This record gives sequence, structure tokens and C-alpha cells, in this order.
Amino acid sequence: MIKIELWSDFGCPFCYIGKTRFESALNKFAHKDQVEVVYKAYLLNPYAPKVMTTSPAEAFAKGHNMSEAQAKQRFQMFIDNAKTVGLNYNYDIIQMTNTYDAHRIAKYANTLGLEPQVTARYMKAYFTEGKNLADYDVLVSLSEEVGLDGAKVRKVLENNEYKEEVDFQIAEARQVGVQGVPFFVLNRKYGISGAQQEEYFTQVLEYMWNEHKELHTIEGAESGPVCNDESCEL
Repeated sequence: MIKIELWSDFGCPFCYIGKTRFESALNKFAHKDQVEVVYKAYLLNPYAPKVMTTSPAEAFAKGHNMSEAQAKQRFQMFIDNAKTVGLNYNYDIIQMTNTYDAHRIAKYANTLGLEPQVTARYMKAYFTEGKNLADYDVLVSLSEEVGLDGAKVRKVLENNEYKEEVDFQIAEARQVGVQGVPFFVLNRKYGISGAQQEEYFTQVLEYMWNEHKELHTIEGAESGPVCNDESCEL
């Protein structure tokens, strides 16, 4: 059995891209039924507001110490990269709000075996539909779409449930050396940083299955594009 822990944030552009590439490789992997994927919480911006009061470009520029023109250039880079895996990013309407509560619902969904579905739905809502993932009504509605009970979701939100689990996973990320996301930890032995290409994930899965290559083979590729607490870079 291969265990892969994936640290990511719903508001991380490269996380959505990296997750898509990884899942594409995994779906083609002959032994995918022997791979356990565990989603882990990460906050790129713990101080993000619950409601945006500026334009996306202004908010991004302020948070990353750049001009609005540079922010728009960065947005286009994200959009172009997303298109390579069939994702549609809409930065005209994106809501760069706090994702902490969304992570709490994801941990609740995990107890019901629905965290992968919640993760996929939240990321699409954030990047394509311009949904505010800090809004309780939005989280309830999106969660209901993937099979969660809306009343129970609201109870989790209002009672601050699963806070400890989210906090633990965020702290755990630092302990295992996560400095940017997406970050994949394989069997607590190997780390893969960034939105690597699908072919690379395929090679890694084969390596983990066969266990006959040297470690440097896994680390042979340069770090893929990641988002850290300060920026998102290619």
C-alpha cells in the first residue's frame, strides 16, 4: 500500500493544477487501488478577509507587494497553466477570502468518506465560479451538492468543530518540511514539491510500487510551481 498525503489550500492556483495532474496519473496507474490519498489542510493566507472589499487584482497586489499590472500578469500565468489541464480560472470574479472554515468542513467530510468530492467542488467554486468560501451559506450549498447534510454542515461551522484537526494539519506541514503547496508526502519517506507534470507523477507512482530505484530518481526533477505564504511562482 502506498500512502500519499497531499497538503494544499482551496485558494492555491497551483494546488488545483497539481491535484488534477496527480489524479490523472493515479487514474491510469495499474495499482491505484493500492494507493491511499490523504488530504491535508494548509493556509496560504491565514489573515485573508471573509469578505473582499477590493478588486481581485488590488487584493493580490497588496498581499504580494506588487503593482496591479503585475498582479494581472500573474493571473494570466495562472490561467494559462490551468488551461493545460482543462481547468478554467476566472480571476475577474475570484473571491480571495479566508479558507479556514472550508478546511473544517473538508475534515468533517473526511469522516463520511467525502473529502475528495468536497475538495474538488470547493476548488472549482473558488477558481471558476467566484464563490466566497468564507461564506457559511455558500459552504452549506456546495457541501449539499456532493452529498453532505446541509444542517449538519451548518452546525459544524457554527460550533467551530474540527478546528483542532485543521490546526494540527497546518502545524504538521511545518514539521514535515512543507514550505509551499501543493506538497506530496509519500509513505512519510519522500516529498514532492509543486505541480509537477503528469508524467512525473506516473514515474513516482511506479517508483513507489517497484521500490528498486534510488531516491535521487524521485528527486531528479526540479521543484514544480508552488504557492507559499508570500507568492506563487513558476
